[in-house]
Amino acid sequence: MILKGSQRSGGKQLAAHLLKTEDNEHVEVHELRGFMSEDLPSAFNEIHAVSKGTRAKQPFFSLSLSPPPNERVPIEVFETAIEQIEQKLGLEDQPRAVVFHEKEGRRHAHVVWSRIDTDEMKAINLPFYKMKLKDLSRELYLEHGWKIPPGIIDRKDRNPLNFSREEWQQARRVGLNPKEIKRTFQECWAISDNCNAFSQALHSKGFVLARGDRRGFVAVDYRGETYAIARYTGVKTKEVRDRLGDPKTLPSIEQTKAKIAADMSQKLQQHLADAEATKTKRSAVFEFKRQRLVVEQRKERQLLEQSHSKRWDAETKERSQRLSKGLMGIWHRLTGKYEKTKRQNELDALVALQRDRQEKDELIFKHIQQRQQLSLRQRSEIHTHELEIELLRQDIEDYPDLNTGKSSNLKDEYRKRSEQHEKERKPAPKRDKSRDRGHEPEI
Repeated sequence: MILKGSQRSGGKQLAAHLLKTEDNEHVEVHELRGFMSEDLPSAFNEIHAVSKGTRAKQPFFSLSLSPPPNERVPIEVFETAIEQIEQKLGLEDQPRAVVFHEKEGRRHAHVVWSRIDTDEMKAINLPFYKMKLKDLSRELYLEHGWKIPPGIIDRKDRNPLNFSREEWQQARRVGLNPKEIKRTFQECWAISDNCNAFSQALHSKGFVLARGDRRGFVAVDYRGETYAIARYTGVKTKEVRDRLGDPKTLPSIEQTKAKIAADMSQKLQQHLADAEATKTKRSAVFEFKRQRLVVEQRKERQLLEQSHSKRWDAETKERSQRLSKGLMGIWHRLTGKYEKTKRQNELDALVALQRDRQEKDELIFKHIQQRQQLSLRQRSEIHTHELEIELLRQDIEDYPDLNTGKSSNLKDEYRKRSEQHEKERKPAPKRDKSRDRGHEPEI
């Protein structure tokens, strides 16, 4: 398990943090050892009061124990690890508090020791405690057969890799095939007999008809790329002019790009608002489910605790009745039967305690699994919404630059694929160089 420790002061704030239920679904003070007080804030006040008799500025040593998220780790494993940590750091028999937290389907523990040695009235020195904790953490992973995180093996592997924008947009780049674009233009040309019909057909496919730089006809897509109509339809320039008429009636490439950028930005802003609203709504739904689940789990734990308490009282009464009283009790003491019965009672009590602890662990493991399932669904869905929002924001930033000449990564990918396609295709027959093809994209 991951072990993170620190020397610190501020016992009041530390106690409030450990008992905070707003950030944790379940909080349990498992143990208070070496204190007169029976609650966590008062226990930490004791440590603070004792430290006043020393020069120590950081009388607390706080440690968190985080097991692997998908492992079922019983309380005994936590307790054994805590004992090993004490021995490793030299904190044996020091007052300590153990608190368990559960959050998003994971259980972890916090341990706080007093660093003050009351015999010598000075703080216990903890040299190289981070290195010792790391070594012990590795040993715990190996001992229990857990998969060791890369950061435990090599420090440089701790930083996770984040998806780049190029990776996020990978799915949108798939299919930028010049063959498909040409087929689209040819289909639009085949079903159109005039300029208006051809413009409408192109528009339905995401292209806008415009006037080229050299008085030819071109189409502009939503990325700002331009396509010469003659080239992509596979017909002669004269035939294009005969069917479409004078290109002067059409807007220029710059005007078309500006119109596309404005329209797309407005549309993307609407999509972004819808995506953010959906994410907020779904987050609220998951939060409601989480709160309802926490209430149900707390009720189940309370019922189990009451059941254990009732059964423990009944079993304790039954065990006490095994010990005879009066003259018979004196006789049993003389014959040794009393001691035999007492040892049996102690053994039965230990078995009962282990049974109750196992039942409690099973319930906790069940609750952790329920929370993990809910958390997994939530993270998956929210991640999808966040990814969509990020892509929309990037697109909104890109569209105002359609006329600046800046090439987006998407355009670079298109050119790369187009060049590859041009290399692979067979040489086309020579055509009349006098034809005006308008503005052609670099492919």
